Amino acid sequence: MDHFLYRDGELFAEDVSVAEIAATVGTPFYLYSSATLLRHFKLFDDALSFGEHLVCFAMKSNSNQAVLKLLGDAGAGMDVVSGGEYARARAAGVSGDKIVFSGVGKTRQEMTDALTGGIRQFNVESEPEMIALNDVALSLGVTAPIAIRVNPDVDAKTHEKIATGKSENKFGIPISRASEVYAMAAAMKGLDVVGIDVHIGSQLVELEPFEEAYKKVRALTEQLRAEGHNIRRLDLGGGLGIPYMRSNEAPPLPVEYGQLIERTLGDLGCEIEIEPGRLISGNAGLMVSKVIYVKSGEDREFLIIDGAMNDLVRPSMYGAHHDIIPLIEPTAGVEQTPYDIVGPVCESGDTFAKGRQMPPLKPDDLIAFRSAGAYGAVMASEYNSRPLIPEVLVQGDQFAVIRQRPSFEEMINRDTIPAWL
Repeated sequence: MDHFLYRDGELFAEDVSVAEIAATVGTPFYLYSSATLLRHFKLFDDALSFGEHLVCFAMKSNSNQAVLKLLGDAGAGMDVVSGGEYARARAAGVSGDKIVFSGVGKTRQEMTDALTGGIRQFNVESEPEMIALNDVALSLGVTAPIAIRVNPDVDAKTHEKIATGKSENKFGIPISRASEVYAMAAAMKGLDVVGIDVHIGSQLVELEPFEEAYKKVRALTEQLRAEGHNIRRLDLGGGLGIPYMRSNEAPPLPVEYGQLIERTLGDLGCEIEIEPGRLISGNAGLMVSKVIYVKSGEDREFLIIDGAMNDLVRPSMYGAHHDIIPLIEPTAGVEQTPYDIVGPVCESGDTFAKGRQMPPLKPDDLIAFRSAGAYGAVMASEYNSRPLIPEVLVQGDQFAVIRQRPSFEEMINRDTIPAWL
């Protein structure tokens, strides 16, 4: 569920007309609903109410300061994968004891910054990283809390570029070597082994892969405890998918996901951490764009819009589907027209949809890409020297620009021409 609905034939975000925002901000832009973000966070929080837990928002899906503060104030922790994300979380007011640091390539500087600024735990991905973290912690005279990420060799049945739990993926240590690696960690004076971490992929639309992975985590928990390790926290990652408005994708609900966790792991007495990103922010956002031209090709109609692949790269990178709707609600029974919806970037890959059925559209009409609140703005670039597009947050009948569109001059002035040129 989201809070983007037609009222009297016009698309609203909560209690604000999207067209009104477009007239003020210009297109293209991203638009987020506070009510939807908070509702989705609460669904996860409630789903884990059977025991001690923390829902950490995966910042890689959306790292705008306003979004982080909104969720942090509601009680969310943060899952970060870089020093920049850690700095953003702290700047948004999230305390260090609610930040989990994931990622396969943490640098010593990132480790230092997190240990001095405060951290809940590091999710360690390899022995070399573990050795480096131990060295950094000892040099600072502190102990680093860690969970070791295990790779359970489970097929998440998702897109190959967002699968992370198979033996061929770069993430974690093989679960078959867990006993050996945990023993190594326990012998390091700068580390405090608090738990187990697992994450098998993103945009999962069924529960079976989670269940397979969590059963392996359960067995590993019991084994490690028998070997003398005080396993008291289980970080189960994220990955639950969202419906991208296609009939063949109906992901499980957070409550069903919570029931699975309780059924498979709830009696172990461990604190549960999860790290959803897409399901919290994905359907809480739109990308709004304007039609520039309607072009007739040899055998198709092209809808050329002012949004481009640099603004929303998912369709080009992953072949991802986004439902696309006009801001003015179509009249019931209106004849649909198939369009190839494309942007202005000089690449054939700058294509959002092919043969998409839409009501007839004309230049200056506005359209909205649904499910664009995750992996939209955070993956955007200035390719073709196109400015990053604004982000806007709505709360009730109010809206605010939470990231401005830079001017060409601001973009150009970030470059420096050497004196010898």
